[in-house]
Amino acid sequence: MSAVIRVGTRGSALALAQTTAVSNRLAALAGVPVEIIPITTHGDTSRESLSSLGGTGVFASALRESLLAGDCDLIVHSLKDLPTGAHPGLVIAATPKRADARDALCARDGFTLATLPQGARVGTGSPRRAAQLRTLRPDLEVVDIRGNVDTRLGRVAEGDLDAVVLAAAGLGRLGRLDALAPELLDLSAWPTAPGQGALAIEVRQDQNDRQLTGALAAINHGGTQATTTAERLVLAHLEAGCAAPIGATAVIDDGLLFLTATVYSPDGTRKVTSSHAATPESHSPRHLVEAAEDVADRAARELLAAGAADFAPLKGTS
Repeated sequence: MSAVIRVGTRGSALALAQTTAVSNRLAALAGVPVEIIPITTHGDTSRESLSSLGGTGVFASALRESLLAGDCDLIVHSLKDLPTGAHPGLVIAATPKRADARDALCARDGFTLATLPQGARVGTGSPRRAAQLRTLRPDLEVVDIRGNVDTRLGRVAEGDLDAVVLAAAGLGRLGRLDALAPELLDLSAWPTAPGQGALAIEVRQDQNDRQLTGALAAINHGGTQATTTAERLVLAHLEAGCAAPIGATAVIDDGLLFLTATVYSPDGTRKVTSSHAATPESHSPRHLVEAAEDVADRAARELLAAGAADFAPLKGTS
């Protein structure tokens, strides 16, 4: 066992907050101290929009390079930012229990999505959120923005924007869920990015530290692993990246794994939805993942048959 576990992460306040929480659990379970190593990614330094950067992997590449180079022992990702394809030499070793998967509308003066005035300026850097806003409120002005949570909330406080859409999990991890009294958007009407609210811990494939492996297994959450696998496999089957305008929600309820996925046109004028369920043979990790693979495959086939690729940027964005 190493004398210290080195954990690589992005250097943003949110990334450090969520990595610190994971690191504290690992330190307690493995019985050794943890060192957090901040790593700067291209997505952190570029001022281009996420859609122009390609979205997929823009925050992950530098972390993975550091892990493969031996600069750290594991890395912590926001799962929604992680490409769906396997990376040579690396493996996701744990998916901790998911936080709130919903989006939050943070608006001035207590406005909600339904009550924002016509022409209100709503900021987001997500093509999926932009498409959803245009679908539900085509009268709003959607503004492409970058920056951390505080920067985005500050633009509302300063009056530059009337609202921003952010991940509820990120607000919670930063202790900002009280900021502007956010409206939490229901997943049935506003599905979020595949994997949103979940974290992924990635290690080298040849990692053979039994104590670390045991600690990672202890913080892995089988239900989260299955539901996020189902959501992310929809992206993989559609050959789409995390910047594509796709929302997906999977849940386990009463012994069934349910998945609903929606593909939007960027301008919000078209969308198709597919919902499927499967009954795992048991709640073992293997059977849950098999059920996830089943529902994702059926949903993706149905979305393509309904013409999703005709109006949404799917192939070539992964």
